[in-house]
Amino acid sequence: MPQTTTTTDSPRTMHARTALLGWSLEAMEACHKHGRPFIAVVPPEFGPYMEEHKLAYEPWDFSKLNERSTELYERLEERGVQFAVPLYEETVEWSGALNARFQSNPRLFNRSLLFRDKAMMKRKAQIHGLKVGVFEEVENKDDVRKFLKRVNAALLKLDEEPSDPVHVKPFAAAGTVGHRVIRTEADIDKIPDDQFPLLAESNLAGQEFSCEAFVHGGKIKFLNITEYVRLGHSNFIPASPELEEYRPKIVEAMEELIEAFGVENGFLHPEWFISKNGNVKFGEVAARVPGGHIFDLIERAYGFSAYYAMVLASDPDTEQAAFDELFPQPVTGAEGHAGCLMIYPRKQKIEKLDMPDELKNDDYFERHTLFEPAAGKVASREGFGNHYGTVFLFGQDPERMRTLLKRYEEHDFYV
Repeated sequence: MPQTTTTTDSPRTMHARTALLGWSLEAMEACHKHGRPFIAVVPPEFGPYMEEHKLAYEPWDFSKLNERSTELYERLEERGVQFAVPLYEETVEWSGALNARFQSNPRLFNRSLLFRDKAMMKRKAQIHGLKVGVFEEVENKDDVRKFLKRVNAALLKLDEEPSDPVHVKPFAAAGTVGHRVIRTEADIDKIPDDQFPLLAESNLAGQEFSCEAFVHGGKIKFLNITEYVRLGHSNFIPASPELEEYRPKIVEAMEELIEAFGVENGFLHPEWFISKNGNVKFGEVAARVPGGHIFDLIERAYGFSAYYAMVLASDPDTEQAAFDELFPQPVTGAEGHAGCLMIYPRKQKIEKLDMPDELKNDDYFERHTLFEPAAGKVASREGFGNHYGTVFLFGQDPERMRTLLKRYEEHDFYV
């Protein structure tokens, strides 16, 4: 385990410049490896673990907003913290509030709110001129019905033709949590009443992908493009040559996004759609560690820790030499293509794990985190829910990577 000090100081009294908001062994290990002291702000239940391993920490319940919320800033300031790094969705606003105080810039908190409210986020992007789909806040099922009808009327759909889908999702949930595709009245009826209000948006055509941008001084220091084979299920890094050929247009769109949101320092994880003629449309953006094991894939493909890169990008005082030392050239600096397949049980009841020998013997197969399940019923999930493990692949040919990911998406790993 990482150790932040060799002294006998208590983990509750150690000092550091960096505050990591949220529980992440990977982030702590990355800082320790590079010799950067940190204070981890973690939920109180992790306190005993932090004490046992002599890791500097502050206990904090991120779910509570009250008149005592300024105490976290005061505690961290006393311990020498000068900036905070949000690791998870629920810590983004806290990071904005803390950095606004640390850097005497109130706009940093307001900016963090853009990353937590998908409707506000899309409106800001639209005002700045980025291409977005049609969207609307919906308060109930009738609002969703009206939105579905209006979108399809604008597409000149005839009554006998199947509707184009629309999407609904929570305003502040991370990634695909709670994301529903709506095609019919029956889909609308399945939405629980207690999930409203929601954001409704039109379907964006084109290839979906994400970017991982490490930004400092308002400039991109490193930009990764992650190719989605199937959203929420499989992706690989670096992207295929077919997608990478659009990198200049993607960089241009990223620069517009950075300008629109006024980002100076930190990490951005936007999702985009690109058409065959190169039109780039904005989906949404996050400012925390992405899902889909993307940071793991970046490290496997490029050899650097994306967690540590995120810390460097968030530190206003990081010098260019540190980025030059850490970052390789995009695409050409990769050792190969790293991909992963996230596994979801397809059956309501499962008894065992079925890992194909053909997959285990494939030279692209590296490891998996699947487990032998206890026989029983699979818990119901909203949106994509939590996957039951991941298969990690690595190889030189992006087309073969894509083929393998598509092939084993069809396999029932839990039967």
